[in-house]
Amino acid sequence: MSSLYSRSKDLSSRSRKSLSDSPPSSPSPSTKTFRQDRVSSRSDPSGVESPSDRLSARTSTYTRRENRLASLSKTEDDSASKDYKKLYEDALTENEKLKSRLQDSKQELTKIRSQLDRVTQEKEALEKRVTDMEEELKTFPALARLQALRRGNARLLQENKAMLRSLAHFTQTASLPESDDL
Repeated sequence: MSSLYSRSKDLSSRSRKSLSDSPPSSPSPSTKTFRQDRVSSRSDPSGVESPSDRLSARTSTYTRRENRLASLSKTEDDSASKDYKKLYEDALTENEKLKSRLQDSKQELTKIRSQLDRVTQEKEALEKRVTDMEEELKTFPALARLQALRRGNARLLQENKAMLRSLAHFTQTASLPESDDL
């Protein structure tokens, strides 16, 4: 029995040394269970773990984890704070570029709107002119008829004059033989 006791003592001291020599790491799930069992067996001899013991075990585990994460993030925060300044400056520069582009776009939009207004006015003027020309075209058939009537009238007048001359000549020649007989 004494040899058994001395062996277990040696094993426990070796395991303590190896645990203390190793760097702190997150406990594995089996280690957590083992520790919780040890804590619960110490606090409750019946082996049943009380809710408050479980809560305190969880709290301590979470606290250790948070402390490790906080120490890791501190080093990241130092480098990140320098990066934040550069990122801020980059963002300001980009913002200025975007403001400049926005201003250019606004000026171009104003120019395009004025061109559009001018084109719209020209379009309206052209539409009015087309409407006027269509009205003129509607009067062209009447004008063409009027001109045709004038030409016809002029031709009839010439024919009438020619007939009058012929009639006058005929009447003159018809009246002459009577005077010759005498």
